[in-house]
Amino acid sequence: MIVCLAIIGPANNPLHISSLFSEEESLKFHYILHCALDVFEERIAVRGKGTASIEPNLGLLYPTEDYQVYGYSTATRVKFLAIVEEMDEKTKIDDVVRDVFKHLHLAYIDAVSNPFHQHGYAIAVPTFDTKIKSLLIDSRK
Repeated sequence: MIVCLAIIGPANNPLHISSLFSEEESLKFHYILHCALDVFEERIAVRGKGTASIEPNLGLLYPTEDYQVYGYSTATRVKFLAIVEEMDEKTKIDDVVRDVFKHLHLAYIDAVSNPFHQHGYAIAVPTFDTKIKSLLIDSRK
């Protein structure tokens, strides 16, 4: 179901990108994520004007032929993106993605709370990578 998870910093710098696929396939995900960031920024700008709710889950951002990109924004303007394989059951996808984003946010908080982590740089904590891989595997069940 979820094929890629990404954490993007406030300056649109990638902090962590993880997928279960090969390096070649992962490069395609980088392109899709980059395209989805434009839509993400538009939604955040609208939300900043007070015309939208303060719900962190932005829902479906960017549909492609084979995948759908969902977004989540934190209070510190860190962006979480999930690339999902197209499925027929829309409500189930939304629930799964919302749950994965909650777990991803908790894992992110744990990782950046490490006193040795430098904010704004890639997250290089082995336990964090393990948690993200398990989220990707669990979402496919």
